[in-house]
Amino acid sequence: MEHDAGLQPASEEMQMANRAALSSIAGSALEWLDFAAYGAIAATVLPQLFFSKTDPTTAALAAFATFSVGFIARPLGGVVCGYLGDRVGRRNMLVFTFLLMGICSFLIGVLPTYGSIGVMAPVALVILRFMQGFALGGEVTGSQLLTMEHAPKNRRGFYSSFIAMGSPLAQVLANALLFAVAALLTNEQFLSFGWRVPFLFSFLLVAIGLFIRMRISETPTFRTEMQKRRLGGARPGVAFRSYGTTVLRLTVVWAAVSVAYFISTVFILSFVTNKLGVSKQTAFAILILAHICSMFAMGFGGALCDRIGRRPAMLVGSRTMLIAFLAFFPLILSGHIIVIAVAVVFLLCAAQFHAGVQPAYFAEAFPTEIRYRGSAVAYNLAVVVGSSAPFAATLIQANTHGAIWPIVCLGIGFNLLSMWAIHAGPENCGEPV
Repeated sequence: MEHDAGLQPASEEMQMANRAALSSIAGSALEWLDFAAYGAIAATVLPQLFFSKTDPTTAALAAFATFSVGFIARPLGGVVCGYLGDRVGRRNMLVFTFLLMGICSFLIGVLPTYGSIGVMAPVALVILRFMQGFALGGEVTGSQLLTMEHAPKNRRGFYSSFIAMGSPLAQVLANALLFAVAALLTNEQFLSFGWRVPFLFSFLLVAIGLFIRMRISETPTFRTEMQKRRLGGARPGVAFRSYGTTVLRLTVVWAAVSVAYFISTVFILSFVTNKLGVSKQTAFAILILAHICSMFAMGFGGALCDRIGRRPAMLVGSRTMLIAFLAFFPLILSGHIIVIAVAVVFLLCAAQFHAGVQPAYFAEAFPTEIRYRGSAVAYNLAVVVGSSAPFAATLIQANTHGAIWPIVCLGIGFNLLSMWAIHAGPENCGEPV
């Protein structure tokens, strides 16, 4: 009887860890679906619908700028939601961010275009994107911590890699939906209402997401931290200031991954459809394939970092990503669909390998009382840099007569800085959480 009693708590903890991991995949995928759809839409139809009074290059720049607005809001969301998440709990904040994300996405789906309400259309779009980004800034790190803090100590990397899989799963769903809509509708119908379809699922997504989130308990780590605070043992404000260097270093680490990700998923969609004449359906199909493959790369990264450590695994990913970036544009410019697909798959998998390591790598760098804030600020600042890559690449091409080599240099430069920052940091694998 004693033996059974001793096993029961461990069994319950493992059950909750599995539920947290699976729920995080579903919840993250639902959160990211509309955000992913916006990236694809920004590269294809938004210039015509919301910025039709400008020339094509300016319209593309404006569309990518609205895409970046959502990411500019993310550090603010990370700070505010991170502070509250460190005070009131991970799960409570995740319910709030999910509701806000869903409402903003639905409103984007019903937003009139420039042709209907003029300049108010892009203004409203920017406001909704900002609010959407604010919500996602708090969502991503909170989901990571909810999963990792429930996970067994020796499998934190693998379990936390599950939350990273939500993003490519959402990309697959978004691009598959857009692929189907683009295939079934004429171009005029797609411009008229087809692009709105992913956003109008928001009410259903909110209902499903809330059901998932409410079935997960607060993490044992946070409950322990709350008990310490009741006894007067923690001072989060002082502790957070002492980790400024760590936040900056992790921002540099992740900026390179973010740049590679947005070049291989957003900029390249615009490039191959507008410059190489690849159809929208084919481009969406390539991204679907790349994101499916990237989920396996994430799982491999998470499992590997549990075996060899966080820092060695990150360096493996960075070296692979450097090679992938060097080969990326030469392969793209071949113009052959299969070769283009290989290039996108290679670079995206190299970038997303890091995403399997990142949740544990970031979380273990901070103590519990500031973990939400520290991870969220570093991650979201890096994503702001990366999300500007499509805008920067489009601007570079517009001012260099279509040259590719400056974009390659940009990616390589960020990659080398990231590798330096990884080398400069400690190995925190196995640190208490």
